[in-house]
Amino acid sequence: MKIGASSYIWAETFGVEHAGILPRLKEAGLDGIEIGILAPRTFPAAAIRKELAKAGLESTACSVIPHGMSLISGDADARRKARSHVEDCLKATGDMGGTVLCGPLYSPVGYFTGRRRTADEWKRGVESWQQIVEATAGGGVAVAIEPLNRFETYFLNTDADGSKFCDEVGHSNVGLLVDTFHANIEEKSIGPALRQASRHLKHVHTCENDRGTPGTGNVNWSEFFSTIEAIRYDGWFVIESFGFSLGGISAAASIWRDIERDPEDIAFNGVKYLRKMTSRVR
Repeated sequence: MKIGASSYIWAETFGVEHAGILPRLKEAGLDGIEIGILAPRTFPAAAIRKELAKAGLESTACSVIPHGMSLISGDADARRKARSHVEDCLKATGDMGGTVLCGPLYSPVGYFTGRRRTADEWKRGVESWQQIVEATAGGGVAVAIEPLNRFETYFLNTDADGSKFCDEVGHSNVGLLVDTFHANIEEKSIGPALRQASRHLKHVHTCENDRGTPGTGNVNWSEFFSTIEAIRYDGWFVIESFGFSLGGISAAASIWRDIERDPEDIAFNGVKYLRKMTSRVR
């Protein structure tokens, strides 16, 4: 198992100017960093790749669908723009040396229609992803689609829905991200949710219920890790949280207070807890 931390803890837009934090992540015992790619066409992938190599770190990537785009929209132009964005993110991830692109890659975070998901939206989402896979020829980057809680999306909320979506997309490169923060809100129990997701599970966000340090809240970590062992998941655990005053990204994640003494404590103390817990299941 590899343990990473989200770049959103330190910066809304991660660039070469933030490379100074990378050796500190390595020293703290992290295997890599998950870098948010919001503007893939201007993302300095080659330069970031060099900095990661110097620090001895691996990487994954995370993105969202920008407002004005959507893979589930009835507007063909909005779908085209969203597909192009995702394809650009896949390329930037690969150019950076990343192995996984994850996130709620279907519609913008916080977008609501005031009604439930429709069959037409579902069909458009599945077809959009099939087109992306065809356009990118599968690529060398795994895709992990993320269900979000009900306050952030209406399209995919549970791991069961996410698994069904992956079934219908029907490509081995497109799988599921389970995030313990969202699962703690939407799932009855984390164990059955992970088992439901296991056929498609490609990535895991290990987040506390308040976005704070893993192991300090009410996520059922004992059940989580026993199930991880049972399903033989051996991929990334990424500690995803957000800086407390980073403008748009903090607001999007509804970070309105200081969750810990310092945002980076979430990563540096969280990795210690995750190492302790993963050592018990090997």
